[in-house]
Amino acid sequence: MLTINNLAVSFQTRRGEITAVKNLSLTLDKGEVLGIVGESGSGKSVTSYAILRVLDKGGKISAGDIHYSGIDLCEISEREIRDIRGREISMIFQNPRAALNPIRQVGKQLEDVLRRHAQASAQDAKEKAIEALKSVKIRDAESRYHAYPFELSGGMCQRVVIAMALACNPQLLIADEPTTGLDITTQKTVMDLIRDLIRARNMSSILITHDLGLASQYCDRIMVMKDGEIVEEGIPSKLFTKPSHPYTRKLVNATPRPDDSVRCLLADEIKSPEPQYAVTEEVLLDVKNLSKTFKGKNGDVHAVKDISFQILKGQSLGLVGESGSGKSTTAEMLVRLIDPSSGEIQFEGENLSTIPSKVFATHLRRRDIQMVFQDATDSLNPRHTAQDTISEPLRRLAKMRGKTLIIRVKELARLVGLPEHLLHRFPHQLSGGQKARVGIARAIALNPKLLILDEPTAALDVSIQAIVLNLLADLREKLGMSYLFVSHDLHVVKLLCDKVIVMRNGGIVEAGDCEDIMSAPRHEYTKELLAAAPAPPKRKDVTELA
Repeated sequence: MLTINNLAVSFQTRRGEITAVKNLSLTLDKGEVLGIVGESGSGKSVTSYAILRVLDKGGKISAGDIHYSGIDLCEISEREIRDIRGREISMIFQNPRAALNPIRQVGKQLEDVLRRHAQASAQDAKEKAIEALKSVKIRDAESRYHAYPFELSGGMCQRVVIAMALACNPQLLIADEPTTGLDITTQKTVMDLIRDLIRARNMSSILITHDLGLASQYCDRIMVMKDGEIVEEGIPSKLFTKPSHPYTRKLVNATPRPDDSVRCLLADEIKSPEPQYAVTEEVLLDVKNLSKTFKGKNGDVHAVKDISFQILKGQSLGLVGESGSGKSTTAEMLVRLIDPSSGEIQFEGENLSTIPSKVFATHLRRRDIQMVFQDATDSLNPRHTAQDTISEPLRRLAKMRGKTLIIRVKELARLVGLPEHLLHRFPHQLSGGQKARVGIARAIALNPKLLILDEPTAALDVSIQAIVLNLLADLREKLGMSYLFVSHDLHVVKLLCDKVIVMRNGGIVEAGDCEDIMSAPRHEYTKELLAAAPAPPKRKDVTELA
């Protein structure tokens, strides 16, 4: 169905021409699901944009050819490629909210696609749009037809984007990171839906992802990309148990598994001994009957319902659950960004819930509780350099100035592994991993006793995630901090946490030692979370090869 020969894609930049994809060749058969895996910047998405000829103004196909069903996509006119897009080849883009028009009802957007490719008339477009929503298992499709993107959850927006991609019954579906940002059970639901629709319609598909577990579960064949080139190719069972290329081996090792320790993730790097943590019996944080209720259009929304737990000094507690389970709301109450509706937050015996959030911003206890936010990019001021960002809490809360401030900032940069020459760069000049390090350095600047980590690695590539997780393990060992690690991934939580709490619909459904809950979960919801997590083969299969 699809053949690409010696493809090269380049971009014209201020610093000259950059080649993003080079000498890429691949074939895709009818009904086959091909996975393309690799880290950010490897050329995965650029390859898909080249197939559809939707490269931005500075990009061009500089060599090679792309044949789809005998048609050379590089040679046909813009009008002809427009007819092929959506009708023959369709794409699910990485960010569903960015792919949807925020000020247009999702049903109308589906109608636009159907009418553009003559799949519906003005009379039956609405009916067919609703059918498309039903085909991706959206409940109450008639009312969802009138919804705007901001009124839908991330998983629901992703389903709408899938419905748009499949509305015209294309023969080739390209899915570019279709589950990025989704929690584990929603990810499984979306991927099962895509797989079932592909099988039912006998379509071919290209799945682009950096999640090797996901690729191994849903793809017939996988290609590994690095620096714009294919470095290895094979079926999942062979590629992930007997990887021949060092880069593939690095990716496989960096993917967390249930049988891992945090040092196992650093495949080809010098590994230090497993960290040793000093956990005392002294209670640092004691949460009692904490609740949070928000006012909604249709009445009160109970985001957190009467939860209680403790964190000991030196301990790391994992907080897991799906989107909407109340994890982030709980974290925001503990760091005192929002006020609880009821309950107590006892920190070293002092009830912090009586201090309004606006007052707490300048309270002496502020320096003892710090937070690393989920999105490193959004949590950094785009107009501040890394040095400005790290020094801000030191200036505001420790009243540090001049040479003392600069020395402390450089010390923090060394502690989190951020090279000094990057301190004068702005966020857009840093990689995802470097921005994560800046956020961590800012959070630990005042030597907090409790560090709250809200999905700190969710948007990172697996190898960068491995480095950040090891960094957090080292900081906990060196500084003796306590962690509250918020995540939807139980495998990642197990690497850093002693105990874990499982939340659902604002309440706690299960709590206990990480090892016990991972090996023998009692609650059905916990079992669902564990079953939904895709994982490549056990680590021993890879290490035996090495």
